[in-house]
Amino acid sequence: MAKVRPVVVVIEDSPKLRRLLRNGLTELGLDVREADTGRAGLVVAATRKPDLIILDLGLPDIDGAEIIKKVREWWVARPLIVLSGRNSEAEKVAALEMGADDYVTKPFGMPEFLARVRAALRRSARHANPDPNAAFRSHGIVVDTLQRTVMREDRPVSLTPNEFRVLAVLVKHAGMLVTTNTLVNELWGPSCPANNRNYLRTYIASLRQKLEIDPARPSLLLTEAGVGYRLQSDAAPVDETLH
Repeated sequence: MAKVRPVVVVIEDSPKLRRLLRNGLTELGLDVREADTGRAGLVVAATRKPDLIILDLGLPDIDGAEIIKKVREWWVARPLIVLSGRNSEAEKVAALEMGADDYVTKPFGMPEFLARVRAALRRSARHANPDPNAAFRSHGIVVDTLQRTVMREDRPVSLTPNEFRVLAVLVKHAGMLVTTNTLVNELWGPSCPANNRNYLRTYIASLRQKLEIDPARPSLLLTEAGVGYRLQSDAAPVDETLH
């Protein structure tokens, strides 16, 4: 069976730079998909669900900051490298705080840029493939996503397939705030029906009934109103405003 190549989406309006990037990235063994506008780039990203996004901030139709925001609504940890002619420290800090993983100022050397690409993909692979012997443990709950088992106080907990899918995404980002948009998109894709948000709330409520000591005052599955959910670890203090 042929090895599946990692997919990278390049969103850049300069044909010359896209060609240079395509040649270099293809030599790395990546499947390169291109877009010359922000809107086209978002369509390609939503369709291809790439392993890496390379984004020019200065696009003709949408500011790159809006694209970073949208990508982070879809995916918490998918690596995104910014390319920009803007070299001020404030611009770099703003892009990184919005969710970019790296910031490369134009003009740049291709060997260094490709090294940054390799590093971003390695970090992403470690995040997506954690220690296979590890399991999430917190508040008396043990979740093994490889064996697809859940234990509460050493007793097995029966979950529906969709309940387990929701829990598995939260385990993947344990301790982090995961937005509702991110959960919905990781579970059902960016173009899912709007009423899937209602299904998500139903699954969260059902998980609390099965996993929490007091579902009315959850300590494991926390809600940040209007934003999303967090799977709390034992080591982290519970904020009483999140429930």
